Amino acid sequence: MALCSRDLRNMKSEVLLKTEFKDLKLFRRGKVRDVYDLGDKLLIVSTDRISCFDVVLPCGIPDKGSVLTGMSGFWFGFIKDIIGHHLITADIEKYPPELKKYESDLAGRSMLVLKTKPLPVECVVRGYIAGSGWKEYKEKQSICGINLPVGLKESDKLPEPIFTPTTKADSGHDQNISQKNVEDLVGIDIAGRLKKISIDIYNRASAYALQKGIIIADTKFEFGMYNDRMIIIDELLTPDSSRFWPSDGYRPGACAPSFDKQFVRDYLETLDWDKRPPAPGLPEEIIKKTREKYLDAYRKLTGKELK
Repeated sequence: MALCSRDLRNMKSEVLLKTEFKDLKLFRRGKVRDVYDLGDKLLIVSTDRISCFDVVLPCGIPDKGSVLTGMSGFWFGFIKDIIGHHLITADIEKYPPELKKYESDLAGRSMLVLKTKPLPVECVVRGYIAGSGWKEYKEKQSICGINLPVGLKESDKLPEPIFTPTTKADSGHDQNISQKNVEDLVGIDIAGRLKKISIDIYNRASAYALQKGIIIADTKFEFGMYNDRMIIIDELLTPDSSRFWPSDGYRPGACAPSFDKQFVRDYLETLDWDKRPPAPGLPEEIIKKTREKYLDAYRKLTGKELK
């Protein structure tokens, strides 16, 4: 029986699937985040929604929004000497007074951020061969047009991280693009910086994560312009934007177990579902295991328990 998380028993957390702040201007409602326009700032609220195959599921994952917010905040601090970020504060005590009434929905799962002009590129960095990259490699011995050595196995570590940017789609699938396409979109200088900074962040974060027992197989970043300065925006190195694998027992040659929502995708692949709305609900067991995977990644990487 598929249950929505509000039906789960013995769960400490309730899910937040949607916010309705009537006196605030809704800027955007994404697959996971509700974003409100506060003038020169944005309020980003990470809900507990989960999407797979670009479809939002009807059931949320308890604590998911808090994990995404807390982990992003951790990483923003971790890479701040590489590039600035959009986070102003995640402390609701420092929020504008008009947000006080929404404290119960905002606490632990929201960020007050700078309003930027987002760059129209998803900056994907791959350090291992997995997912769509593995499918392409088997056919063409390349990933996003980048030729790779013969004989790589699924989940193998690549000789060096590769930058495989995509378009930013408001709906549907992002489309792979070349570095030349990025240059055409944002200019040669910014395109070069996007590639270098993305790989620099990946290298530093993946080395740190490996010490904590997690392999960052791949991840994606978003950047924006603020006062003519490029900064990193949106979320950063979370289980939603990255493929996290446990380093313990890692073996190339098969699909690696994950801390991220790949676990939910794998379950959905067993169903007779065409990957179009409406999405099916999730069994209680899948919801509980997914929640624990998110929490486990948070503990390992931040060294903290979720408040």
